[in-house]
Amino acid sequence: MTDPVRLEISVAGHAGHVFASRDMAGGSAPAVVLIHGIGASHRYLRRLHRFLAGSVETYSIDLPGFGATPKPAYTLSIADHARYILGAMEQLGVAEIVLVGHSMGTQMALEAAQQAPGRISNVVLMGPVVDPRRGTVARTALALGRDCLFYESPSSNALVFTDYLRCGPSWYFKTLQVMMEYPMEQRIAGVSAPVLVVRGANDPIADADWCRRLAGLASHGRLLEVPGTGHVVQHNRALEVRDGILAFTGLGAAAGAGEPLPGSPA
Repeated sequence: MTDPVRLEISVAGHAGHVFASRDMAGGSAPAVVLIHGIGASHRYLRRLHRFLAGSVETYSIDLPGFGATPKPAYTLSIADHARYILGAMEQLGVAEIVLVGHSMGTQMALEAAQQAPGRISNVVLMGPVVDPRRGTVARTALALGRDCLFYESPSSNALVFTDYLRCGPSWYFKTLQVMMEYPMEQRIAGVSAPVLVVRGANDPIADADWCRRLAGLASHGRLLEVPGTGHVVQHNRALEVRDGILAFTGLGAAAGAGEPLPGSPA
């Protein structure tokens, strides 16, 4: 399989990058769209992207202001980011989508599913944020520190922190306020598409109670816990996450995809 093709796409005056893999075996619809979290980029999604692209049409996005994309003139809301994702996929002729978000990207996935319910077949929330019962910047930062020290691999930490440097503190903290204020519990209840919540079993940021609660609030929700990893589950356990996504959505062929999905129904 060839490397994804990087495309520069502007939506409503905001420039981002889309990394497209369309040379998958046999072709399939809908396409899978991967959305990074705060401060990050497509880089920590590359393993999952590569594994998914063997079975389904797959896209990863560097949202405006992140990765190597230019910073917008003003702070973008979650709704702005969702409009970028949907607009970019529309420009590429992608009609039906499985949205897969990580961390803050889960908020954008939910918002896009609200904006265009007819285009979204499934939503996957990996390490969703922010639990309002622990919804302060200090507590979130403490959980992030614990995750990095005890539950992440050297490669996941390297990817995350070098992307944080590329993002820069100004844009990071402007976006952090947006992330902290997004009402996940209210928004997930209005999503009609089936929702899979995925967490690393050691994740202190998206803990088990919070993820179980979110899955229960979805109209068709399911929880998948992946053992032996923390918040950046899609990098450290990419194969298990790939198989979970394919089994839940019914897309492609993966080892064990025909078996019942691991984890617990909501």
